[in-house]
Amino acid sequence: MICWPVPAIPEMGERQPGFLAPNLSPVGLRLVPQELAKGVYALMANQLPKDNNGLIVGEKAALVVDAGITPGVGRHLQEVVRQITDVPVRYLANTTFHGDHTFGNIAFPDDVAIVSSRLNKASMTDLETEKEYRGESMYGDPGMEEVTHWREPDIVFDRFCEIDLGGRVVHLWHFGTGNGSGDTIVHVPDAKVAWAGNFLRHAGMPPMLLVGDPVGYTRSLRAMKATIELDQFVPGHGPLSEAEPSVSWMLAYLEEMVATVDQRRRQGVGLDEMLREHHALRNPLTLPPEIPGAERFPALMQSLHQLNVLLTYRYLDTTAP
Repeated sequence: MICWPVPAIPEMGERQPGFLAPNLSPVGLRLVPQELAKGVYALMANQLPKDNNGLIVGEKAALVVDAGITPGVGRHLQEVVRQITDVPVRYLANTTFHGDHTFGNIAFPDDVAIVSSRLNKASMTDLETEKEYRGESMYGDPGMEEVTHWREPDIVFDRFCEIDLGGRVVHLWHFGTGNGSGDTIVHVPDAKVAWAGNFLRHAGMPPMLLVGDPVGYTRSLRAMKATIELDQFVPGHGPLSEAEPSVSWMLAYLEEMVATVDQRRRQGVGLDEMLREHHALRNPLTLPPEIPGAERFPALMQSLHQLNVLLTYRYLDTTAP
C-alpha cells in the first residue's frame, strides 16, 4: 500500500475591489500580559486587530505562542516574556504558517524548538509570495525587509502533539481545514484555555476563508468542539473570548454564508452583483470608541465579510453540481 501525504492548500489570493486589509503593522504595537491561570498568559496586542501571542510556563520550560510579523516583534515578545518569568523558553508554537505569526521565528535562538502541524510547515515554501500577501497589512512599514528567510518548524505533527513543560502539559491539535489548511490549536487542558490563531475569533468577527472551504471549516470547528474542553480562548486577532458563544456564532455564520451564496447562485445572480448587494454582517462585534482601532473596525469587518462571499462563491463554482 502506498500512502501519499495530504497536500497543503494554497491561500486564495483573489480580493474583491476595495478590499480593506487589516492593519498588522508593528508600529505602536505593545504586548500586554493577562494572566488567565497560574503560569498561563495571554499577551494581548494594545491595538486591534494586531496579533496576540501567548506564554505558558512550566517548572522546567516555557512555551511561547506565535512569533509576530517581523523579527522586531519577535524580539519585543521575548522581552515581555523575560519580564514575566526566568524559566527558559524551550518551545515556540506556530498556530498558522502566515507571516504575521511566523516571520518573527528567526528572532528566537536556535535552541528554541518550533512546533506546528505538518501542513503548516508544508505551506512555508514561498517566502516572497507570503511577504507580498502580508505586506498589504504593513501599511508602509519596512520591517519585513529584515525577513531574509523563513524559519520552519523543527517538530511537526499530523493531528496531536503533547509537550510536558514540567508540572504543566500543553496539547497541540490540528482539526482540519480552517483559515488555512494546517491551523493549530494550542490547548492547556488543566486551565481550559487555548490559543486559536486565525481558526477562531470573538463572536461577531468573521474569519478569512483563505483556503476557500467553508464546509470543511464547519467540520473542523465541530471536531474541536467535540474533542477539547475549552472555557476561554485567545484569538490570533481581537479580544479575549469565551469559547461557546464564539464557536456557535462562527458555525452559524459559515452555514448561513454557504446557504445564502448558494441560493443566490442558483437564482442566477453573478458574483459582481452579489458583492454589490452589500449585505451587512449580522450581529457584528462593536468596540468602545476609546479602543485604538475602533474607528476603522466596522469597515474592516464588512470587508472581511465581503471577502468571504467572494471566496465562498469561488468554492461553490468548483464543487457544486
